[in-house]
Amino acid sequence: MTNTARTLTLTLESGDVDLAYSVDERGEGRPFLLLHGGGGPQTVAGFAGFLAEQRPAHVITPVHPGFGGTARPGWLSDVPTLAQVYVRLLDELGLSDVTVVGNSIGGWIAAEMALLGSDRISGVVLVNAAGIHVPGHPVADPFTLTPAELSALSFHDVETFRIDPSTFSDEQRAAAIANRAALQVYSGPHAMADPTLRERLAKVTHPVLVAWGESDQVTDTVYGRAFAAAIPGARFELLLRTGHMPQIETPGQLLTAIWDFTDAHTVNRPNG
Repeated sequence: MTNTARTLTLTLESGDVDLAYSVDERGEGRPFLLLHGGGGPQTVAGFAGFLAEQRPAHVITPVHPGFGGTARPGWLSDVPTLAQVYVRLLDELGLSDVTVVGNSIGGWIAAEMALLGSDRISGVVLVNAAGIHVPGHPVADPFTLTPAELSALSFHDVETFRIDPSTFSDEQRAAAIANRAALQVYSGPHAMADPTLRERLAKVTHPVLVAWGESDQVTDTVYGRAFAAAIPGARFELLLRTGHMPQIETPGQLLTAIWDFTDAHTVNRPNG
């Protein structure tokens, strides 16, 4: 399996953006666009490699501009515009039959990508996504919680996966601060939700899988089921013994869910 880091300058109507991304692959395989959450690109890096090792997959993992020490142009300040950037990336790379997989705010970006209706996308997987407003079931506000408090809400097996910022290197601490600042810009004024998104999702025509960790206390299962109910034809799949980041906590379970969904909705079907 190979892993390569690349940078591409994309031109949109609003301006140019330098986009950093990595590619994990083992020969020819189905294309996946893997979108990370607020914790940064490291929250999906391991799963990208795991997917490419276990299945014939070509996995593209971009870094949201502003995360991981990357630059964010001033015009790029909300999730719908970031979704346009990633559709432009698929165009620039000439990819087709792409499965878009997004976790947390990455799931929100994936949902907005689905609304753009690109014919390069064959399916979308929302993994414990944020972005909609569900009365009585708000997204846990990452800007009012300490990292330890947020970690406790994020995992089924808290003791095994607990994040301890006191162990961070100076570089990791600086990256976490930058990631938090970028997340705050993209999340907008409504704390990880767009009040218009839930209604707009009725226009999605792509096949969608909503995969949800049963123990998530950042975006709970009621929230997840509401996300699925808002999208025509979407299927909801509960992931057992896992929380907000199944790609870290139960990667094998998530891989099976994603691959089975992709197998049903792609045109080109390599054996795997």
